[in-house]
Amino acid sequence: MTLQRMDNVGIVVEDLDAAVAFFTELGMEVEGKAQIEGLFADQAVGLDGVRSDIAMMRAPDGHGKLELAQYHTPAAIGDGSHNPPPNTLGLHRVMFAVDDIDDTIARLRRHGAELIGEVAQYKDIYRLCYLRGPSGIILALAEQIS
Repeated sequence: MTLQRMDNVGIVVEDLDAAVAFFTELGMEVEGKAQIEGLFADQAVGLDGVRSDIAMMRAPDGHGKLELAQYHTPAAIGDGSHNPPPNTLGLHRVMFAVDDIDDTIARLRRHGAELIGEVAQYKDIYRLCYLRGPSGIILALAEQIS
């Protein structure tokens, strides 16, 4: 048996509507929303009494997807830090290719995004940056310049 594809990346958020607005502003599209609960959910994630809302976000090319989830029960937990540095163990960041990095940063700032460092240029090939979005999610943006 072989791997067919990577289907999606799941991200737990505090405010689903804010996260959907943020990723919509980035250019992703809502593929669907659902409430998840019941025995299958409990069994799949290994928790009891799961009740969550999810939104599946699709990249414009139809390939990349994010599953955003807001847990109502049991409540989502964190490590106490909404601002882990980029070298924290675990899921590092999600990178998106954009056609205008400055415009994208400006639009995402209206949804609470903050630059972690600054926009850097790699040779004459890319402009890159890291942003912190809703629920502390780290995004990387890359604009190809050559």
